[in-house]
Order: sequence, then structure tokens, then C-alpha cells
Amino acid sequence: MAGGSKVYTLAEVSAHSDRKDCWLLIDGKVYDVTKFLEDHPGGDEVLLAATGKDASNDFEDVGHSSTARAMMDEFYVGDIDSSSIPTKRAYTPPKQPYYNQDKTTDFIIKILQFLVPLLILGLAFGVRFYTKTSTA
Repeated sequence: MAGGSKVYTLAEVSAHSDRKDCWLLIDGKVYDVTKFLEDHPGGDEVLLAATGKDASNDFEDVGHSSTARAMMDEFYVGDIDSSSIPTKRAYTPPKQPYYNQDKTTDFIIKILQFLVPLLILGLAFGVRFYTKTSTA
């Protein structure tokens, strides 16, 4: 680790997002993992997909070993300026009008949309059946 760690913004870290220059942000620390891409057990695509954002959750979800965590020190290049990371907003679903499935007019329409084609089909078979038997 460097003596005086450098502080990077998310935009600066995001600029390093390809195979020739790959930086990751994990738990507020910035890592240059370019030399580790070929050796990463999960493949380089996993690391490249985690660039340009806070990859802490991606890293934790995999369940890395203590050996993997110890290896991170050699790739450490600095810290992140936390003010450059957008705050996570809680998802609020869009407001939808109250829907009452038992509204009689809607309910009747749904039943009619189902029954009318069946009645027409039944009538067509009935007509076909009676016209066929009376001519035979």
C-alpha cells in the first residue's frame, strides 16, 4: 500500500474500465486489477462487468475466501471520494389506482367476452349438425 493513499472520484475510477486498464471500487477502496484479469478464477468478464460502479455487493455475493481478500492489498491504489458516489434511492413503485375486481360492469364484460364466443361456436356447430343430418 502507498503511504499517503490517493483519493479518486467515481468518474476517475469509471474511466479505467477495459482489459488494458481495469479498476474496481470495493468497500470504499480502489483497486487496479488489470494484472489480475487473466488469473481471476471467475474470468475477466466478471471483473469487467463490475467496473464503473460500487462493486462491493458483487464482491460480497460471491463469498470470496480469506486468501482472496488478502490478495486485494497488492492491487490497492487509493480510496474513493464518497461524495462522488450517487446516493441509493429506495425504489417506490408508481401509484396505481385502486382496482376492485368485483366491479359488476367490468365483471360482466369479462364474462361476456368469454361466453359470447363460446355461444357463437356452439351455435355454429348446432347449425352444421342439424343441416347435415336433415339432408342425409
